[in-house]
Parts: sequence; structure tokens; C-alpha cells
Amino acid sequence: MPDTNPKKPRVDGLEDEDYYFNEQGYLVFTKTYHLKRGYCCKNCCKHCPWRGVKR
Repeated sequence: MPDTNPKKPRVDGLEDEDYYFNEQGYLVFTKTYHLKRGYCCKNCCKHCPWRGVKR
């Protein structure tokens, strides 16, 4: 898949849709990445699809 944002640094092992860098320069995982991973890491991620889901 071609890089859709040529200014965004590449991260080995991740696809372009899996992450972005916020204004402070931190890597942020997208909902797409979390769904691919398949579980909640309990770190209160911004785009966690399991946030608020009781297990």
C-alpha cells in the first residue's frame, strides 16, 4: 500500500492506517490498529474500541 502522507515517518511493522503522530509528536494508534490487535491493553488508548466495555 503506498504511503498516503509522505511527511509521516514510517514505523516498521505498522501500516499507514494503523497510526498517526499527534501535535506533540507522539505516536497514536488508530481504532483500525486496535481491532487488528484484537484485545484491550488497559492503557486507556484514545481510540480503543473496547473503552467502557465491561468484561
